[in-house]
Amino acid sequence: MRLVDEKTKVALPTRAELRILQVLWDLGQATVDEVIHHPSLSPQPNYKTTQTILRIMEEKGLATHASRGRVFVFSPSVTRDEISRLSVRTLLDQNFAGSVTELMVGVLEVSEVKQAELAELEDMIRNFRLQKTNS
Repeated sequence: MRLVDEKTKVALPTRAELRILQVLWDLGQATVDEVIHHPSLSPQPNYKTTQTILRIMEEKGLATHASRGRVFVFSPSVTRDEISRLSVRTLLDQNFAGSVTELMVGVLEVSEVKQAELAELEDMIRNFRLQKTNS
């Protein structure tokens, strides 16, 4: 699996690609048939459509395939964490002009954040600051 970094130009997956990636992450690898029959995909997607999306995902660098007899077995080329980070970075840049503060204010204003979650966020920020000053 290759790593996505600042220099790697990997496009964010579409909603359909993300659903397939989630199956591949769950199973590790899968044929088109295994993807379309995965319980998380309801209603069951069309075989040919899924096959086409997997080919597009390969072109985008999101998946790879290997031959197993006469069938292709697809594997993810990116991790959940990489796509999560890329999603957050894209959201931040496109919607909040890169401002983490604006993003957090938006989250806090539209979500019901529990006291325990706020305490956890405060601890994470405190630990992040300590790590930054110690490095």
